[in-house]
Amino acid sequence: MKILVTGAHGQLGESIQKIVANNQLTNEFVFVGKSELNFSQNDDIEKYFKKNSFDVVVNCAAYTAVDKAESEIEASNQVNHVAVKKLAEIIQKKNIKLIHISTDYVFDGGYFHFYTETDTTNPINIYGQTKLAGEKAIQAIMPTNATIIRASWVYSEYGNNFVNTMLRLSKERSELSVVNDQIGSPTYATDLAKVILKIITSKDYQNTDRTTEIYHYSNKGKTSWYKFAKEIFELADAHCIVKPITTKQYPTPAKRPKNTLMNKDKIAETFGVDIPNWKESLNTCIAILKEQQ
Repeated sequence: MKILVTGAHGQLGESIQKIVANNQLTNEFVFVGKSELNFSQNDDIEKYFKKNSFDVVVNCAAYTAVDKAESEIEASNQVNHVAVKKLAEIIQKKNIKLIHISTDYVFDGGYFHFYTETDTTNPINIYGQTKLAGEKAIQAIMPTNATIIRASWVYSEYGNNFVNTMLRLSKERSELSVVNDQIGSPTYATDLAKVILKIITSKDYQNTDRTTEIYHYSNKGKTSWYKFAKEIFELADAHCIVKPITTKQYPTPAKRPKNTLMNKDKIAETFGVDIPNWKESLNTCIAILKEQQ
């Protein structure tokens, strides 16, 4: 089986690459970044798939700059929606399976329980709107063979994310203020990468046409950005005081949902996935970052 992974230089793409490199997997993996497959250009997508053939596409490519998206609406919509629609059209014709990564930001955060996959979506920022449009395009074009996974608060050893940002700031400042009234579950990219690979390598996934479905994935448990930061500093032995503030005290160009907790029962039961607690996975990530210093 030949598998294409887009967004190779993003957090999830890098995490999948690391697992593939460290394990003897029988499938052939091709990892591409923007230079090989540019989602900003629909023609580029068509040209790429005329030259290359795959059995599965894992789409990790996305416009993820949440605040920037408020002013770069066209760029965000192109990558998260228009290009995804084009990708779905091409791979539907070629009978390729798709795993597409979406976001918790498709919800408005007004529901203070764990969101299920069937709960009403109502994004309150451009990023969430464009990601939801991408989801809907896939569902309209691919009634079968597409798997959409919504993830939340993704972090890893790679690139710009909350963990790396907090660790950098803790070296520059003695005190930080972090929002305490936005609740969610962090997602360690390596854990999500393992789930994706488990789905792909399952015989049931390979051998059958499955109805297109949406799944939720993040680590177990819940926290706020403030408590997340406190845990990061504790595990990293960082000497930085963290103070809780409200969303109103920290205005940003893009509105953030107050709650994006997601129910993960569906993905756990369907694919036999064991989901670690967020503190456990954060500990793993921080340990790796310490080794890299």
